[in-house]
Amino acid sequence: MLDRTNVIYCYDGTFNGLMCCVFEAYEAKELPAEIKAGEPDQMTFLDVKSIPTIPEKFNRVLASIPRKMGPDALFFLQTAFLSCDTQKELRILEFMETGYDYGTRVMNMPNEPVFCALNKMVLHCEKEAHHLKGFLRFSDNGGALAAVIEPKNCVLPLIAEHFTDRYRNENFLIYDKTHRMALVYSNYVPQLMTDVDFELPETTDQEEYYRALWKEFYNSIGIKERFNPRCRMNLMPKRYWSNMPEMSEELYKPQNAPRPSGLSSFSNSRKKLH
Repeated sequence: MLDRTNVIYCYDGTFNGLMCCVFEAYEAKELPAEIKAGEPDQMTFLDVKSIPTIPEKFNRVLASIPRKMGPDALFFLQTAFLSCDTQKELRILEFMETGYDYGTRVMNMPNEPVFCALNKMVLHCEKEAHHLKGFLRFSDNGGALAAVIEPKNCVLPLIAEHFTDRYRNENFLIYDKTHRMALVYSNYVPQLMTDVDFELPETTDQEEYYRALWKEFYNSIGIKERFNPRCRMNLMPKRYWSNMPEMSEELYKPQNAPRPSGLSSFSNSRKKLH
């Protein structure tokens, strides 16, 4: 058992850094009052420990997780770490303390408070990742695709495989504006980048035209008699709308937007068929 203390751990904000906090807690036999990414943002009367990220330490902790808690525990903890919950670090440490005591049973203890807390975080992350697999919208920028998302949780690592598999022959970028993180996929190589500032370039007339067509399609398939705004907001939460062209009222109408090259010949060929 770790003894509760009035110590604050500060680490570099990475999962490996957090594992070094776990190592420190067991080495000092103490349960910190808080675990903070970076330095404390205000004055505190508590003792503060800066925990360095040391490969030898975090590798020992990482190796112990599947061995002690089962093969699914590591991914469970890594997913919980992506949560926006402000107490996630301390909850992860408490879960691991229980896991080291109970072994693989910790992954099947729905009534255990430490499991419930982490499971709630994991479900929230997975739900948001599922939403973004459907609500993310790409724009064409000079032959490369780009999209901006603003999730509550840091879900980009959870959706990366989905989009790299689905768009494996494209070059694209997904920018997480909330966490300043980007997924760059180029020449079949994905790369997650942190501390990134990115703004989408001005859209071309062709891109605006296709956005307008997409909006026209979205509006045309709706059944006016069955329009239910409350149901739509339940299925498509409003916080995603700012990055979804079909929900924006600032698009050109299809008849007013300039037609990109190639569409005129496509229209003429359709007329001949009729």
